[in-house]
Amino acid sequence: TVPRWFERDGFWRAPDAADLFARYTELALPVVSEGVRYVCTINEPNIAAMLAGGEDASNLVAYGLPNPDLQVADALLASHKRSREVLSQVDGLKSGWTVATQAFKAVDEPGAAEATREYGYVRDDWYSEMAAGDDFVGVQAYTQTFVGPEGPRPVAEGLETTLTGWEFWPPAAAEGIRSAWELSGHVPVMVTENGIATADDTRRIAYTQGALEGIHDTIEEGVEVLGYQHWSALDNYEWASGFRPTFGLIAWDRDTFERTPKASARWYGGVARANGLERSSAD
Repeated sequence: TVPRWFERDGFWRAPDAADLFARYTELALPVVSEGVRYVCTINEPNIAAMLAGGEDASNLVAYGLPNPDLQVADALLASHKRSREVLSQVDGLKSGWTVATQAFKAVDEPGAAEATREYGYVRDDWYSEMAAGDDFVGVQAYTQTFVGPEGPRPVAEGLETTLTGWEFWPPAAAEGIRSAWELSGHVPVMVTENGIATADDTRRIAYTQGALEGIHDTIEEGVEVLGYQHWSALDNYEWASGFRPTFGLIAWDRDTFERTPKASARWYGGVARANGLERSSAD
């Protein structure tokens, strides 16, 4: 979201957008500089650029992503860089932006590889490339999408899907890490979002177990992984689809606001306290 006056005066297409964002960072600096080590300048700029193309948020899923507004993408990058200049005034403060990685994969058909590169670059890869020189790059990963010569394809019939309609794909985080690491020229990676929308908490545990195992593999491969942030602590209101997709480790009552930790919260807490993970028996 942006202030109404910002949208009225030209949005990210305004010539002074980067100047205004730098000023915003200056005003926020006294707050974020107190006991904070990592600062995200802009969350999911690739999604923001696609929304700026006129797409409704409810249609923003991995399958069938809209065309981004490239002018807005450039403005977001300029704003990100100006914001980092301001944040660099605080010794030791690390800054970067977070990318919604999509794990686009070409099917084995003529023309699919070229279509995947063309489709994925402006929606994903470019943003990781532009993170070169940053203190870190955030990866926000949930699923994978296959691309044919005609474009992205829906999830194949018979595969398990989540409440958002995405394929159940625990390796998404590891794949996003590897991609961001290579495209950025080995900028340290932080998993800033990863999780699953499901009403079956056993599948949440299975998904997160698989995701963490994959992340551990990337660390063993030599990738500098700074941390993992699970999405999300509580079931939340998803801007694209309301309250139906439950991502949380903790349920809550919308009338009383009572919070009820799920089994996945206790499992995840155990992993955090142990600072380690026991591999699943399948391995």
